Amino acid sequence: MWIFRSNKKKKILIIIGHSNPQPTLPDFFMDFYREGAEKEGHEVKTIRLGDLKFDPILHKGYREIQELEPDLVKVQEEIKWCDHLVIAYPSWWSTMPAILKGMFDRMWLPQFAYRFHEHGYWWDRLLKGRSAHVFVTSDSHPFLARFMFGDTTNEIKRAILWFSGFSPIRITKIGPVQFFEKRKKRIEEKWGNRLIRLGRKAM
Repeated sequence: MWIFRSNKKKKILIIIGHSNPQPTLPDFFMDFYREGAEKEGHEVKTIRLGDLKFDPILHKGYREIQELEPDLVKVQEEIKWCDHLVIAYPSWWSTMPAILKGMFDRMWLPQFAYRFHEHGYWWDRLLKGRSAHVFVTSDSHPFLARFMFGDTTNEIKRAILWFSGFSPIRITKIGPVQFFEKRKKRIEEKWGNRLIRLGRKAM
């Protein structure tokens, strides 16, 4: 069982999961998280999917595994390197952006994230020993979105991260962020210190 030790310096990987090459709200919020983590002495690396070059489409499904581009190989290496994975993305139509889903489709493969047993239905979770925190920004209030659309993070929490061994997995939904520029100061006051504290704790 993975045990969290708050006094241990961690290797943290932050993945900004959208295609925009320019900084957006997930970048804004993760700047606070990174600030707290680095102040505490944790080692932090950041990958912005908008800076990477890879084909997010599985052209033949899993009948034929596409060769991974160097950038996806690098992402795999950094995930193996980290103790704690942070993923931040905007909610688009109540799910993750296509480029983030495409990253998982392409590189969340056998022998990297999991390995099925030859006989039986069980599998080995190859990324055990790592924790994860997923931050989702949304124009809607999280409680309203949950009431209207249900749990929109079960896919990434259970079917992707838990399946491959991450534990514990935390989800934080940040919203509403609509009209951010008008409410920037209030949003920053509400979330800035909280994210700094999470970064310091590597949570």
